[in-house]
Amino acid sequence: MPRYERWNGLIDLLSAEGRLSVEDAAKRFGVSASTIRRDLDQLAQQQILARARGGAVASNVSYDLPLRYKTARHTSEKQRIAAAAAAMVQPGTTVCLNGGTTTTEVARAIATRADLHGPPNDPSVTVVTNALNIANELVVRPRVKVVVTGGVIRPQSYELIGPLATPLLGEISLDFAIIGVNGIDPSVGATAQHEGEASINQLMVSRAKHTVVVADSSKLGVVAFARICPIDRVTTLITDSGADEATLAMFKERGVRVVTA
Repeated sequence: MPRYERWNGLIDLLSAEGRLSVEDAAKRFGVSASTIRRDLDQLAQQQILARARGGAVASNVSYDLPLRYKTARHTSEKQRIAAAAAAMVQPGTTVCLNGGTTTTEVARAIATRADLHGPPNDPSVTVVTNALNIANELVVRPRVKVVVTGGVIRPQSYELIGPLATPLLGEISLDFAIIGVNGIDPSVGATAQHEGEASINQLMVSRAKHTVVVADSSKLGVVAFARICPIDRVTTLITDSGADEATLAMFKERGVRVVTA
């Protein structure tokens, strides 16, 4: 099991149970006790959890994990979702991507689409983003024009947020806003855990002809702290094939086009 995937599992167990012993974790993950001790020490150094005698406690767990710790979650589902989202992009399209693991996969899928390649030095697609890691992924792609908002960096998601991020978004028009979320509910709409991210995402949605929410099935029916937009602003929901059919039916009843990948 990759280290980050194991770390994700340790944090999930702590958030659910409140306390975890080294011996129990070693049995659950099939690794040595010394490996778990190193994992817990490294996570404690980063202030993601608190070490205790014989294990760790959840009193200082950060539930809003930095992006680099989330990349191992639902990886195959996110890649399929990303491919479906990238397939919607046509030459000449202007796309906005917010930060997150799924939208990062969307950026990679767009960048590697051979049919989007045009003449040299003539960008085929414009991507507007407030995520520094996405801009970094795309800047080496000559067929993609990259536009980055201003703002203050939020380390957990590599996103630029705050009032300095809004002037650019207020002056442009977008074909698609492809948005990653912490939750999407057929009654509440799309939501984010952080209000600063939600505010920027709201502006992205307001400037777009079409809003595409990319969310694996674990996000469906979930309501996070801050609303990005009501459900009637979501044109398309792209999720994975493991999504509950009854839940998907509720989104369809609200006029959302649902794509499962």
